[in-house]
Amino acid sequence: MTTLSTETNTGNTSTHDDVLVEVNNLKMHFPVTSGLLFQREVAQVKAVDGVSFSIRKGETLGLVGESGCGKTTTGRCILQLYKPTDGEVIFEGTDLTKLGNRQMRQMRRQMQIIFQDPFSSLNPRMTAGDIIGEPLVVHGLVKNGQEKREKVRKLLDDVGLHPYMADRFPHEFSGGQRQRIGVARALSVEPKLIVCDEPVSALDVSIQAQVINLLEELQEQYDLTFLFIAHDLSVVRHISDRVAVMYLGKVVEIADRNEIYQNPLHPYTKALLSAVPIPDPVIDAQRERIILSGEVPSPLNPPSGCVFHPRCSMAVDNCSQFIPELREVSPGHWVACSEVDGY
Repeated sequence: MTTLSTETNTGNTSTHDDVLVEVNNLKMHFPVTSGLLFQREVAQVKAVDGVSFSIRKGETLGLVGESGCGKTTTGRCILQLYKPTDGEVIFEGTDLTKLGNRQMRQMRRQMQIIFQDPFSSLNPRMTAGDIIGEPLVVHGLVKNGQEKREKVRKLLDDVGLHPYMADRFPHEFSGGQRQRIGVARALSVEPKLIVCDEPVSALDVSIQAQVINLLEELQEQYDLTFLFIAHDLSVVRHISDRVAVMYLGKVVEIADRNEIYQNPLHPYTKALLSAVPIPDPVIDAQRERIILSGEVPSPLNPPSGCVFHPRCSMAVDNCSQFIPELREVSPGHWVACSEVDGY
């Protein structure tokens, strides 16, 4: 069995001209120290351990998995909010991991983040207008206060808020409105990439749909590329073009959204999809439920070989000895499992 090249192992078959972000063998290991005065490293939490994928210009890549699998850490490593332990994050041909603080500051305008909690991510002492306008001032995108106010009003209108709300403080808004302020702040510097870190998980279901529809409209209006992090698979299917599934710091499957829902190949992906609620009780009663045994292993001491093998019904002896590579088993469908047909 031949080993695929680094370019192919990113789960992307398009040319480099189409790719905005390419992540190669990304690792983020947090040290665990012991001692009060003379601290020494005694272990490492392997939050992200060899993740590779790419995001094409204008597309939305959904990143899904259980809580604690490394989704948020991956997003923050891409933005260099965390300095990765190893690997590459190539943004439009530039490896962000090799940039200094001054160079990275100049790149910040090209990539932004929408946080999960719409309240704690906003400064309670600043008005909505100041929150949205601050990036404009920091990056020198406005010449004076008047131009800043005009841009803030337009941004508020673009996200579905009235311009007169610019003088209100975060506590005067509802949860959905606060998240719209976070979206407007991310849009203010006209970025190319936005990392959406579970942007609707803290909102009511009816508000979730509004925010998702808003993000889709803004993507087309502003020509945006999204990395959409979530654990709700129904939300991810609605907004994503492709879906990457993570488990314990590793990507185990990548495919087109319809392909991954209609033909999941990795046993972990199958288990996740079997837990998604279906409104029709007849269909829900007929489908197969996959109950995973045991608990999610600790990233402090992950299993040897395939990290999913202790809970996998398909596991064989080799699964505990060899780490499966992410390989293309059908056009555009990538799986990291040695027991999948065609692997």
